[in-house]
Amino acid sequence: MLKIFKKRRNIFIHMMHEQATLALEGMELLKAYLSYPAKSLADELTAKEKQADESRRILIEELNRTFITPFDREDIFALSRAIDDIIDYAYSTMTEIVILEVDPTRYMVRICSLLRDATFELVMAFERLEDHPGVAAEHAQRAKALENRVETVYREALADMFEETEDVKKLVTIMKLREVYRHLSNAADRGDEAANVLADIIVKTT
Repeated sequence: MLKIFKKRRNIFIHMMHEQATLALEGMELLKAYLSYPAKSLADELTAKEKQADESRRILIEELNRTFITPFDREDIFALSRAIDDIIDYAYSTMTEIVILEVDPTRYMVRICSLLRDATFELVMAFERLEDHPGVAAEHAQRAKALENRVETVYREALADMFEETEDVKKLVTIMKLREVYRHLSNAADRGDEAANVLADIIVKTT
């Protein structure tokens, strides 16, 4: 079925690969920022997020003016949105750190490292989707496994935060940290969603 629409299929795969690549670059910038919170890295991540938004806008315009798509337009839209959300949450994580004036923790670094690796698997899945869908499915599953590991680290971080909560100042810090962790957890949720939709696309088209 896909072979009939090879040209159009390539357009959307290319666009979503571009989105995933921008999300990966955004996660790499956030990872670097968490290790060394420099303004230059924050500025780069801000610019990358805007670039990702533009990439999604172009995809949506192409989707709206394409009568026949290589796979369900709802899947294309959902996958594009989920990927865009990944870099959006990378950006919001950074902005919350700045606004709330919190220091990055080792848990944030661990979570971001897992998110970066999971996003890389999504990029690889798109690279293999056209010619080797079975391999693409494996990359999608690896992305899901990495995203699931984020929840384990997230729970460890919460448990560590609440060890000593009698100090009011400590409670304020906990509330701030939890906001940051929430953005990272949301990024993991969107990555998991992207992997699920990608896996569904592979099943439907092979």
